[in-house]
Formats: sequence, C-alpha cells, structure tokens
Amino acid sequence: QVQLVESGGGLVQAGGSLRLSCAASGRAFSSYTMAWFRQAPGKEREFVAAFTFSSRSTSYADSVKGRFTISRDNAKNTVYLQMNSLKAEDTAVYFCAANPNGYYPSSNPTYYNYWGQGTQVTVSS
Repeated sequence: QVQLVESGGGLVQAGGSLRLSCAASGRAFSSYTMAWFRQAPGKEREFVAAFTFSSRSTSYADSVKGRFTISRDNAKNTVYLQMNSLKAEDTAVYFCAANPNGYYPSSNPTYYNYWGQGTQVTVSS
C-alpha cells in the first residue's frame, strides 16, 4: 500500500510562487512515476506534470511549461512542484498521484494507482 500526503498549498498573489510537496510511503520510491493533477471548481481534473524516476523523464501540461518544475528527493521520498509566475487560472486543488511501476510520465489519470487528499492553491489577481 502507498500513502501520499501533499502539503504547501495556500493563498498567493498573481506573479508569486509556491512549492508543493508530496511525501510517499509504503514502497520503494526509486521506481515510481509520480504526477501532479489539479481540479478547479466546476472543471474536470487536469494533468499538470509528471516525473519518472527510473529514466528521470518529465512531462508538463502546455499551460504550465516554463513556469512549473517537478522534481524529487529520493532520500525524503518526496516529490515537489515548484510553481512560479502564478496566475489566477492556476487556482485549484492540486493532487499528487503515483504509479509504483510506472515507466513513463503519463498525463492520463487512469495510469496512476494512488492519490493524495489534495491541497488548495488560490491565486489572487
């Protein structure tokens, strides 16, 4: 069993930065693909970024390329999402997801077996 716990959300002004963290426990971390998704009120959950540990491959949604960076710390079993130049449209609940046997950074939510509880990010304009 894998447990994912997100943290780091909050309220920030447009143009500001936040760093989200997702701590994973339960299985060997080094073989994971992990991802961030987000869901705004009244909208479907959408892909943000993903990281495959074995290949160090990453993928990003077009809407966040150049502004967001996904990274990991194996020693802490944690994946991060550094969010810069935040916009009002980035406001959403952000979810961490994991596939312990993932071999590529998929944008498809059905690829991921485990999900965190979510953390709210609010960007004021």
